[in-house]
Amino acid sequence: MIISIESPADFHVHLRQGSISQLIVPHVRKGGFHLAYVMPNLKPPVTSTEQALKYKADLERIDSNVDYLMTLYLSPELTPDEIRKAKNAGIVGVKSYPRGVTTNSEGGIESYETYYPIFEVMQEVGMVLNLHGEVPSDAKTNVHVLNAEPRFLPHLLKIHADFPALRIVLEHATTRAAVEAVKSCGPTVACTITAHHLALIVDDWAGQSWNFCKPVAKYPDDRQALRDVVKEGHPRFFLGSDSAPHPPEAKSVSRPTHGCAAGVYTSPILLPLVAELLESFGALDNLEGFVSRNGRAFYQRPYTGEGSGKVTLRKLSDRKQLESTYILGNDSLIPFWAGKEIGWELVEETTA
Repeated sequence: MIISIESPADFHVHLRQGSISQLIVPHVRKGGFHLAYVMPNLKPPVTSTEQALKYKADLERIDSNVDYLMTLYLSPELTPDEIRKAKNAGIVGVKSYPRGVTTNSEGGIESYETYYPIFEVMQEVGMVLNLHGEVPSDAKTNVHVLNAEPRFLPHLLKIHADFPALRIVLEHATTRAAVEAVKSCGPTVACTITAHHLALIVDDWAGQSWNFCKPVAKYPDDRQALRDVVKEGHPRFFLGSDSAPHPPEAKSVSRPTHGCAAGVYTSPILLPLVAELLESFGALDNLEGFVSRNGRAFYQRPYTGEGSGKVTLRKLSDRKQLESTYILGNDSLIPFWAGKEIGWELVEETTA
């Protein structure tokens, strides 16, 4: 079986900084993707137009064959004037991280109302608000990693009600409640789903650090809700891999003073992995919609233009083993499903 996908787009990816980016960035194309929606949680975070443009230039020096869509980190440094400046410079979105819930989110927000002047200008100029949909854990209020996403959803609904024309993306949904909340909103609210959350449940990361990410994978019924909405082909749900690379020592080692890093690395195997997963639950016919058409429509990034083209996948008669590690110089990364077998591979790429 051969499948051709029009210009796949990953609407949530971490490309890091420094030497490890030399290893990571080429994996966007290796995994079959033409577009990368780049997260801003660097050290320091990307909070200005100048920082975002410099970061984009750094990425393009590594691989200029990807359409990098840049974002800013929602923080007190942002102003309405900076939002207008960013929009004019081609920056696409602003990412909100609640304080302390994921990698490099120590400067995350605690009150969304504080940022209403920012949201007002974003709505006016057409920038996208990307929401990491969790609230911080708090034992006093019984908030923990398994209910942090449902506890966040009232914030999503309130922001949408107060700014109905603001395009909002709830990132990396993991629960049935999140799927239902996004469906209940108007056409300006969309949702990304990761490949690994289509595969994992809570049992898969409890005791297994390589499958640990934020938000954590939830219950079988939650995973089924994600699979069902992909199989449905709902136009406001699309791929955002949240591919989040960490050095092996950060993933494999935890101590009494700190836990393992949160993140699953899928970029170098992404399109074959998504094909494998969608085929497993009868949604292969919706592959192009999920990995390209739906997200491009919401982000107003059509197929045509520079970087447009097809990527071809082939179903294998004999499954092949995935690479177990990627190494460049002193940097190494271990991908999701390392050493496991997969039934799909990339064949070729043609330019439109």
